[in-house]
Order: sequence, then C-alpha cells, then structure tokens
Amino acid sequence: MRRRDAVLAALPWLAACSPPPPWPLGLLAGITGRTADLGAAAYHGARLAVDDINAAGGVAGRPLALHVADDVQDADTARQAVRRLVGEGVVALVGPATSGMAEAILADVNAASLVTVSPSATTTLLSGKDDFFLRVCPSIGDFVAVQVRDDHRRGARRVAVVLDLSNQAYSADWARRYADVAGRLGMTVVLQATMRAGDDASYLQAASAVLAARPDHVLLVCSAVDTARLVQALRNGGLSGVRWSTSSWGGTESLIQLGGASVEGVRTPQYFDRDDRSPAYLAFASRYRERFSESPGYASVSAYDAVQAVAQALARAGAGAAALKRALLEGGPYVGLQESWRFDAYGDSRRKLRVAEVIHGRFQVVA
Repeated sequence: MRRRDAVLAALPWLAACSPPPPWPLGLLAGITGRTADLGAAAYHGARLAVDDINAAGGVAGRPLALHVADDVQDADTARQAVRRLVGEGVVALVGPATSGMAEAILADVNAASLVTVSPSATTTLLSGKDDFFLRVCPSIGDFVAVQVRDDHRRGARRVAVVLDLSNQAYSADWARRYADVAGRLGMTVVLQATMRAGDDASYLQAASAVLAARPDHVLLVCSAVDTARLVQALRNGGLSGVRWSTSSWGGTESLIQLGGASVEGVRTPQYFDRDDRSPAYLAFASRYRERFSESPGYASVSAYDAVQAVAQALARAGAGAAALKRALLEGGPYVGLQESWRFDAYGDSRRKLRVAEVIHGRFQVVA
C-alpha cells in the first residue's frame, strides 16, 4: 500500500480514537476590583463544579471547558466580555455575580440567544421576564421581606439607609422595597444617603448624613468591603446605640475579615447556611478550603449549583439555545449543595432564607 493510501486508511481510526471536543462554558464575574470577594467566590465554585463533572465523565461523554471573563464591575467591560465569549462559541454563560452587571449585559445575551444563569444577581428588575436570563438565587423582594421583619422585631423604627450607586440596579431596588415594606410595619426611613464604591468624598458625605439623622437602625446596601468601611467610620464618628444590617451583597466572608470587631452584631439575610452538616456540603467545603485556602461563601455554593444545572440540561437537550433553556426550566428539582431547588417559568428561583449575624467573629444563623 502506498504511503498516502495508508494515511488515508488510518484517518477514520485516528478520528475514532481522538478525545471528543469539550463543551465551552462561559463564566463572567468581577474577579478583580472592589467586588472581587463575590466574583472570585463564584469563579471558585464554578471551577469545582466543572472539575467534579469532568471527573465523573463529563456531559454526554464530553468534558466541560470553562472560558473565564472578568467584568471588573464595569458595564462596558462586561458587554465586551459577553461578545468575546459568544465569539468563542460558549454554549451557556454562568454569571454575572452582581445585578448591575446582569442589567448591563441583558440585551447582549438576549440578542445572542445565550442562555445565562446568574448565581447571585437578585434585582427584581429582571424578574418575571421570558428571556435567556435565569438565576439560581432568590429575588430582592424575598430577601427584603425577611430582613424588614427581623429589623422590626429588633426594635428598628427610625432607619437610615446608605446605598451604593455603583450597583444601582441592586441597591436602589433593595432600598425602595425596604422602605415600602418598612412603612407598612410603622417604621420610617429617615434618611436615604448614597455613595459610590471607591469615591472617598461620597463615603464622608454619607457617613456625615447618617450621624446627623440620629437613627436607631442603619441599613447598608453595598458590598462587604464598603459595609465594613462604613460601619467603622460611623462607629468612629460616635454613632452608638444603633442596630446594624446589611443587604445580602454585604454578607460575604470579607465583611468579617475587613471589619473585625467593628462589624459584630451586623445582620444580613442569606440563603446560605455556613453551619450546614450535610455530607455533600461538608465534602464541598473541605475541598474548597484545601484548594483555595478560604471558606466558601454564598456565591460559591450558588455558582456550583448553576454549573451543575447547566450540565444536566446540556446532557438532556444539547447546545441549542431554545432547547437548553427549555431543559433548564423544565428540569429539576435540582439537588443543590444545600437544598433542592428549581426554576419557575421565567427562570427565577426561590430558596429558603435565614438571617445571619456576626457573633464572635463568624456568621451565625439567628432567625
């Protein structure tokens, strides 16, 4: 047999022996910058999920390959990242981590028919929409209902709210809904001050306004970094005898790392139970700490759950956008790391919510 004929004869055998191509899965989050605690946690959770899926044989015999993009909590960067990931042929996108970035990319993912599953974007501005944006976390409305009831039980009547305009889709939504529910319980929002992450002048203005308002309760709707900074500034400014709460965004491990003793007593609504003793979560948490030298947070768990749900839908429906979306919506309940959950007809999710408080340097469930 001539050499050329021998090579041609071998091609089908070589093709049969070559590994199947991976499923390209996008991951978008603010992995660097001021919200890196949230974005990095989501990335780490997604990374472990991909590793677990691939170790178990992949999806329909094909491995997942994670294509990572950092949005640095900037709208233009996030939109450019989505376009790049679409160009790379990702079959779905996990992310982004914040509501502001979710709002920024919504038009792009819908135009590209890119199934997008966010682990932690909670704004109600994206609720109840039949589009390609889904999420594995509850909406702000659910969080606020739990938080206001807890704040009211603790005696909150005159509340000062500080919100971060750098994630306005989230913070303004939270503040507006908090005021509505609080008003029905006889509470009054005596101040709504604004700041912008990284803008020192706005921190000083917000802190001064809170001190002048003399509230009995302070609600901070901002990241853990900025919650810690504002609590410290207000305590140093002489604010005492008040109770503190932060939105779910502020309830990451960075709050305690950065705030230390000053954030003792701060409460936050969560769908994440750090004291979960189930075997699945304990095994995940152990591997997470071993690999990343830190404890997982709520974004870690929800990103892991998001990747697992996408993988199950891919196995059933393949990569077509409409079929994949339908498989995600009709699938479930999905067995998550801490609880079973499912999407509703619009791709929104409900989770069991609880209130955690910083006590002796750690989050503890108190309600």
